Amino acid sequence: MLMEIHQVEGFDPQRRSFNRNAEIHRSDEGLFGRFHYEGLRIETGMHFEVHLVMADLVDRLQEVGFTQLRSRVNFKGSRYLAERHPWVDYPDKVTR
Repeated sequence: MLMEIHQVEGFDPQRRSFNRNAEIHRSDEGLFGRFHYEGLRIETGMHFEVHLVMADLVDRLQEVGFTQLRSRVNFKGSRYLAERHPWVDYPDKVTR
């Protein structure tokens, strides 16, 4: 069941800016996220809190080269939140 939709922004591995939705779903085992960008499909592991799902998603995106990521919840269920929630910024991982 679709629970929330989060807007995700940042830069893709080719350094192009992007803006896509991440869906948070509820199942019998917990919560998980789904994200689609061009040919890339990411599904997170199961978690018990939305912020953990988003952290997992961001980690997976950063592993494949996405940077300067931020997100905010735009829908809870079918209720549009009219961009009232603040952005959550995710620091880039330090690479050596």
